[in-house]
Amino acid sequence: MQKAPVFNLQKFSIHDGAGIRTDVFFQGCNLRCAWCSNPESQPMEPLPGEKATAYTVNELVAELVKDKPFYDESGGGVTLTGGEALLYPAFVLELTRALHSAGIHVAIETAACVNEDVFSQVLSSVDFAYIDLKHYDDAKHKAGTGVGNGLILRNIANSLSSKTPVVVRIPVIPGYNDSEADSAGFANVLNELGVKEVQLLPFHQLGESKYKKLQLQYEYDGQKQMRESDLSAFAEALSKTGIQVQIGG
Repeated sequence: MQKAPVFNLQKFSIHDGAGIRTDVFFQGCNLRCAWCSNPESQPMEPLPGEKATAYTVNELVAELVKDKPFYDESGGGVTLTGGEALLYPAFVLELTRALHSAGIHVAIETAACVNEDVFSQVLSSVDFAYIDLKHYDDAKHKAGTGVGNGLILRNIANSLSSKTPVVVRIPVIPGYNDSEADSAGFANVLNELGVKEVQLLPFHQLGESKYKKLQLQYEYDGQKQMRESDLSAFAEALSKTGIQVQIGG
């Protein structure tokens, strides 16, 4: 019986989909974003002193279904995130089927940096998807995350012809993708792809203490957090091109 490692179940989340949700954080990621707020999630095996629980689908569903009354009352459900949930596609497909059988809405948050067939198969199984795009420029995307954006852009393009509602998320990072030129660059690429809805996520320092605890280097140590008002010009640049923009999750 297959299992997948989960390093956190965050209950009563209200920022990763409609209503009250439980976020399922899978261990392991194939990106290395310099600003990552969950650095403990990046390795496939937990770092020393950190833990991940290897769940079977039945075990995980039994835990998630406990909060079904809150999902039902609020129009919420479960959001699969990480790390990167799509590193466990067979498990995610089985989990999604089981949650649907229990009458639970399933969303996924992903960087979409996986095989296109895998991505399409999982996307078609969930009810909603957030897809992260860190940079519109391939070289700068690689500089900030360790990988280029070609596969991600192809998956975003393919997602827009699927039946699953999709919103693109852009984490806005000081000095990396927050300039006027960057907002114009994102607008061009997003319109070429046909993206209609975008969330801009202001840079925050919620993960700063984790780097210190794990004794990891943090490139944004001491960097001032962004406020929603700091992204108004960025949002306006996208809105002018016909993209529906929300600041914050």
